Amino acid sequence: MTESRELVDRFSECFTAIRREVRKLIVGQDEVVEQLLITLLVGGHCLITGMPGTAKTLLVRTLAQALGLSFKRIQFTPDLMPTDITGTDILEEDMSTGKRTWTFVPGPLFANVLLADEINRTPPKTQSALLEAMQELSVTVRGNTRRIDPPFFVLATQNPIELEGTYPLPEAQLDRFLFNVLLDYLSAEDELQVVADNTSRVEPPEIVPCTSAEEILRFQWLVRQVPVSDTVARKAVDLVRATRPSDPLAIDAVKQYARYGASIRATQFLVLAAKARALSEGRYHVAEEDLRALALPVLRHRVLTNYQAESDGVTIDNLLGKVVDVVLPR
Repeated sequence: MTESRELVDRFSECFTAIRREVRKLIVGQDEVVEQLLITLLVGGHCLITGMPGTAKTLLVRTLAQALGLSFKRIQFTPDLMPTDITGTDILEEDMSTGKRTWTFVPGPLFANVLLADEINRTPPKTQSALLEAMQELSVTVRGNTRRIDPPFFVLATQNPIELEGTYPLPEAQLDRFLFNVLLDYLSAEDELQVVADNTSRVEPPEIVPCTSAEEILRFQWLVRQVPVSDTVARKAVDLVRATRPSDPLAIDAVKQYARYGASIRATQFLVLAAKARALSEGRYHVAEEDLRALALPVLRHRVLTNYQAESDGVTIDNLLGKVVDVVLPR
């Protein structure tokens, strides 16, 4: 029990220290940073949607440095092949004996934090190779399955513009992402600070690692030990079920504008993320406010709207906001 309390204290201390390190380079975006940290500390994957030039790559690299984890980046392009990301076997010859052997050369997937930049610009065959790694923590090359050492996090980015020639992620792959985080423009004050920092600073500040891979695995275990009351668990179930047009809990707006609702995986991810958020706030129990704070990033890529929603100008966030207000009133 004493060891658990110490781990809880360490979790909170680490969460605060990582945010402090990230703020050395990243201005504003505190909510986005928190959601990325929750993703990493529960062992999930995150889809980051934002306009070009919103520091998506810098944010992920800085976060990996603060976590003390290995970092790799893949720029997805239409000509990228699965072996370009998984690695491949090459035939090597021993010059002394003349014997030839197959040697596996690992690709960039073999890292702790993988930035999949513009993931929707690569064909489905390469996307499926990434999907296997995300789901199974392994890759298959020439019939041989090779494990990826945990912790392993995929932080994938996509731009909401320039969609010509892209390959939209299928629903099955979208459902594997814990969050869909929206990286919006900064406020005027924050943008002014970014300009001042980046036009006067010669070298970026040093990011000090605050934890390690082994400790993150312990944090992931700790998150799953956080208790959830039956009342809060029921609220999480009701919230997800209310996004399904055919469910009795669905509000009129969902029946009118939603094509498909969220799956049971959404409920699991919502509760798991809420546990991590509770710990980061110094609580050892999940509250309804945790569900409310994380509902949109968990659900926005799992609920599909119909043509009428597009015609009436109803966005997915508008629709989900109404559902949250009904199921989790303040």
